[in-house]
Amino acid sequence: MSTPRRVLVIGGGAAGNAVTILLRRAGVDIDLVEAKDDWNATAGSGITLQGNALRVLRELGVWEEVKASGFGFGSVGITTPGGDVLHVHRDLRTGGDDLPATVGMQRPRLQQILIEAVRASGATIRLGTTATVQDQDATGVSVALSDGSTHRYDLVIAADGLGSATRAQIGITDKPEPTGMAIWRVAAPRPLGVERTDLAYGGPAFIAGYCPTSPTTLYAYVVEANRDRASIPADSYAREMRRIASAYGGAWPAITASITDPSKVNYTWFDRLLVEGSWHRGRVVLAGDAAHCCPPTLAQGAALSLEDAWVLAQLLTESATWDEELLQAYYERRMARVRPVVEASVQIGQWQLDGVRDADVPGLMGRTMTMLRELP
Repeated sequence: MSTPRRVLVIGGGAAGNAVTILLRRAGVDIDLVEAKDDWNATAGSGITLQGNALRVLRELGVWEEVKASGFGFGSVGITTPGGDVLHVHRDLRTGGDDLPATVGMQRPRLQQILIEAVRASGATIRLGTTATVQDQDATGVSVALSDGSTHRYDLVIAADGLGSATRAQIGITDKPEPTGMAIWRVAAPRPLGVERTDLAYGGPAFIAGYCPTSPTTLYAYVVEANRDRASIPADSYAREMRRIASAYGGAWPAITASITDPSKVNYTWFDRLLVEGSWHRGRVVLAGDAAHCCPPTLAQGAALSLEDAWVLAQLLTESATWDEELLQAYYERRMARVRPVVEASVQIGQWQLDGVRDADVPGLMGRTMTMLRELP
């Protein structure tokens, strides 16, 4: 009987958790290391999961929990800043007709569902731990962990996020670049009648929107030009978001009234990253935000990360040989899908920054989302 392959997954976010579950199902020995002691179990407000993300979550075996915990809907409303509905657009079911077009969720709940699935998979989990790639050859990678131990792996999957330390360790010099926009986010009670995402363009923000995340909750956000973070004291976050949001009508007055705790408000710049050429060096390969990131204008960040995990796990489990050709095939397959999403997401934001009024946003969104209906 052959010895099972051994893989280190660095990072316990969407990509790292998903690839761990899938590879464990195939009998691969997995060590998962996550720098945060709490496994990011409470981080974030809400997340919008479109059909192609739901398709992967179903493959992971967690769709029923996601469906029970989130709020499914099939349209997006475009409103005036005052709250009057101008248009309701039916969302494309990018995961297929047997899945909702969109599910909104509280981000900590999604993370908890994935954590439970990783634990059930039998992977070895080390929290509060970081990893440093020491050296590698044609047969494996030596890695030092911050707990003082050293291990040898057949492959290292770096899913350690936008600021990936592993990416730099293996000599990939690409870094995220700000796009010029930033977003305020908060979780809030869901006002009666909010049954979908509504987006208001104009007013003091480029976009003011919200997404229902359960029968009783939503997350709300306003997008503006980015500011020096140091100029915004953390204890003023609620006051500052409330100031911007107070200009909007419809459901917004009820949402705005609930924005009182600055620790519940998140302020983040939009970044762009797309690693070119390849996503690996030797037997260390990138996945998720470590390889690519884009503004959430198409709500595809988590979906692309989940797809990375699905495709990489599929290639690894179907091949007897883990080599340069396989890892390059992973990059090429994913790049054909990721590049159009990153470029479209950035373009939509740039049109807003530049004040372009005749931009074909619906056309660009429609073409991109139609492409995502195809299997990754």
